[in-house]
Amino acid sequence: MSGGIENPWAEVAALLARHSMGDGVHPTALPSVFFMRHTTLNKFSYGMYKPSLCLVLQGAKNVWLGPDCFTYTPADYLVASVNLPVTAQVTTVLPDRSYLGFKLEFTPDQILSVLRDSPPTVPKEPVKRAMFVSRMEPPLFDAVIRLTRLLDHPADIPVLAPLITQEILYRILQGSHGAALAQIATAGSTASRINDVIDYLIHHFERIIRIEELAEVANLSMSSLHRHFKEMTAMSPIQFQKRLRLQEARRLLISEAADAAEVAFRVGYESPSQFSREYSRMFGLPPKHDIERLRVQYDPTINE
Repeated sequence: MSGGIENPWAEVAALLARHSMGDGVHPTALPSVFFMRHTTLNKFSYGMYKPSLCLVLQGAKNVWLGPDCFTYTPADYLVASVNLPVTAQVTTVLPDRSYLGFKLEFTPDQILSVLRDSPPTVPKEPVKRAMFVSRMEPPLFDAVIRLTRLLDHPADIPVLAPLITQEILYRILQGSHGAALAQIATAGSTASRINDVIDYLIHHFERIIRIEELAEVANLSMSSLHRHFKEMTAMSPIQFQKRLRLQEARRLLISEAADAAEVAFRVGYESPSQFSREYSRMFGLPPKHDIERLRVQYDPTINE
């Protein structure tokens, strides 16, 4: 991919420097494209990855989905094919260069639009996780470069950005894990049904939800739902819901300065003591001490 260039992403990194300022997540003039910059190694961050293509331009990063760790560098790309609660950490920042990241969010409808005009995507292995890391291929690399160049030609963005985005999705679909992405957009597929359950949990996480209710949403047996849900997300539905609750609780605590017991009830806990125990288990500190630390150190939300 590098073709002898020391930093193959140097052109995109230079564009990022011109079109973003300071550490953090930066929206761009390109639809659904974000740049990320960090000048120091950060602690664990917790948040929701939307369906997206994620790249590292400089540095390296780990993303945990349940117990699974996905590591990617400038030679790789990471794809989340559904909404997933994750833990992330920038693991490498070069002394003379910031960590730089790129994210392109997409929708199942965009995937379906590309699939209609594409050759069939044949799984090279059984489709399991809704997140994967693949090696960057030259055609995909070239499309990402051309997309980011549009930032210097804003008049071209409305016409060319959608076309290049389609090309990027096509390249991913034709890659070694493309079937995992294709099945999300295929109506009636097991992956699509599990995606429906994920959306249901996201919109009703504060409720007590029985597994029978989720099985009805997916139109699957309870045993099939549990097995396929865990294959895709590395978590059971209950574990997934718990992460949603705790991450939302953390967001409320930092953004609204709310009382921990009040937040516990708002996100669906009936016992503040149980909430405190599970919060401490996930984030390493009880709610009060964790939020005090966060207000001093960094913003806990992630979007990268």
